[in-house]
Amino acid sequence: MKKLYLFDFDGTLTYKDTMFLFLKFYNPAKYSFQFLKHVPLFVLLKLKLANAEAVKKSFISSILEGESKYQIEKKAKLFFDENYPTLFRENALDFINNINRENTESYIVSASLDIWVKPFAEKFNMKLLSTEAEFKDDIFTGKFVGKNCNKEEKVNRIKLEIGDKKFDKIIAFGDTSGDKAMFKFANESHYRFFH
Repeated sequence: MKKLYLFDFDGTLTYKDTMFLFLKFYNPAKYSFQFLKHVPLFVLLKLKLANAEAVKKSFISSILEGESKYQIEKKAKLFFDENYPTLFRENALDFINNINRENTESYIVSASLDIWVKPFAEKFNMKLLSTEAEFKDDIFTGKFVGKNCNKEEKVNRIKLEIGDKKFDKIIAFGDTSGDKAMFKFANESHYRFFH
């Protein structure tokens, strides 16, 4: 039986949202300053009066724009070393470690940036489908390549990745409304399964 596992990342496999954790880890002083500057936008976001993708882009680029790919990847590796496995829900780790890898493909499908999720996906031996950071001449532009990988975009990216591959069962795990489209796409879906 050929299976495809689809895992949302933040909150589903982890205890916390990794965007804030990574940006704070990357540059604590800049993070504090930019966080305060972005508070009004975060408030508007909570009230559903601001565009999530725009706020996210603004906050990430305020800290990482202009940084080299080498420096970002180095920091992402250190972030991984410091947060694995404590950042993860124990039963999520148990589940992942017990997946029978024969006839199985597993993806992390995340709205988080590939920059900091990649080392975790590699550790889990999973393919990563996520929001992609744009680099020009190995410098982060502060922009994303394509769309924020959330909601319908998660399904678009999955379809693009699997192409005409056929699976007997597609199993999805998520924890927010951003995963609803992925749940609809799957044969079996689990909401907050590891909580």
